[in-house]
Amino acid sequence: MSNYQRVFIPGGCYFFTVVTMNRAPLFNTEAHVDILRQAMRERMAKQPFQIDAMVVLPDHLHCIWRLPEEDCDYSSRWREIKKSASRHISPVTNRRNERLVWQRRFWEHSVRDEDDWRRHVDYIHYNPVKHGLAKRPGDWPWSSFRKAVTKGWYDEAWGTCEPEAIDGMDYE
Repeated sequence: MSNYQRVFIPGGCYFFTVVTMNRAPLFNTEAHVDILRQAMRERMAKQPFQIDAMVVLPDHLHCIWRLPEEDCDYSSRWREIKKSASRHISPVTNRRNERLVWQRRFWEHSVRDEDDWRRHVDYIHYNPVKHGLAKRPGDWPWSSFRKAVTKGWYDEAWGTCEPEAIDGMDYE
């Protein structure tokens, strides 16, 4: 059993990495990404949260959430999102009756300040380029990058080379 201690901050801002079981490329089709999006929308309707940035790659995803004031329960949100998406992606279960879609846990980081938030947003949007899935962040279809450009956070040409601010960051 792990000794890992999660940090729960009411109204907090968190960066997450969530990985598929055995790094299977389950999110390499629009249909599976749509299933994940629907699971997230359903959970947001029941337990609100805001997504600041997100990218879905074939075998993992990264995102930044902001929770409502007085609320620090991101774990139950992830549990329900993963359960809902899993039901629609794979009928196969193991002897513990778990669907073989996600790794059991996820990794989270409490975003400390504006600079920390900015670096993690950059990390998210550059991730498809880092993994060789796209030449530019705007070329990857399952990312919030284009919305971020619309908001004025980035120039359309950003990310053709690794930004200095995220050099050495590795949350895979």
